[in-house]
Amino acid sequence: PVLAELIEKFVSHLSESRTDCYFSTGNYKAMDADVKKENLSSVQQLGVEMTVRYGKYLNLLKEDAENGLCFVLMNCEEFLKQQQRTVVSSLCCLQEHYAGYDWFASSIFLIMSGDREKTLMFLLHFSRLLVSAFLWLPRLHLSMHLPVTTVEYGIHPVYFCSAHHVETLLKAELPLVCSAFQMSGFTPSQICLQWITQCFWNYMDWSEICHYIAICIFLGPDYQIYMCISVFRHLQQDILKHTEA
Repeated sequence: PVLAELIEKFVSHLSESRTDCYFSTGNYKAMDADVKKENLSSVQQLGVEMTVRYGKYLNLLKEDAENGLCFVLMNCEEFLKQQQRTVVSSLCCLQEHYAGYDWFASSIFLIMSGDREKTLMFLLHFSRLLVSAFLWLPRLHLSMHLPVTTVEYGIHPVYFCSAHHVETLLKAELPLVCSAFQMSGFTPSQICLQWITQCFWNYMDWSEICHYIAICIFLGPDYQIYMCISVFRHLQQDILKHTEA
């Protein structure tokens, strides 16, 4: 509850300041509260089930949480659709709907203990800030805020900004880990994009996920890069052991 109140007040305060608002957003009125799970894609439905199960395991959600989360996801989709370009492409990632599941919105829903109104209001305010481009990946899906050539490539800015900087820092900070990745045929940026897209779900404990979100909101999106470097440093011995094997 303390963290929820803290990030809520912090984001609300910044979103009222013109100098801190990086994105302009229009007025959005929430859709009808009676949103059913059937209105969501199969990927989203699966994500909702996982989120609610996890939230109940953490004792953060009540029985009717599923409808609340569906309400948040549907409204986020409608709100972000107002700021999207129309792109004709056969790429799955460039269809009208965001191809994956919205893990960030789900994380905020859990932080807000399943309060759908507070969650949606927070996300609407948060969407004005620059950090939303890096923490909330669906935020820039087909976005009019990006150059049209960037949108047409279908590569999210998190990949060529955050993940690229992680690789640059990794060479300087953890050269052995960097070499291990080169030998494996994988790139650190692939792993980082997976972590960031999923808000570190399935990788960190809930308290650490909350710390990650809070640190990036309070201190800026560059802390997303430092967090990834920290995880690689923590995993260094395991990575080197696997490389030898």
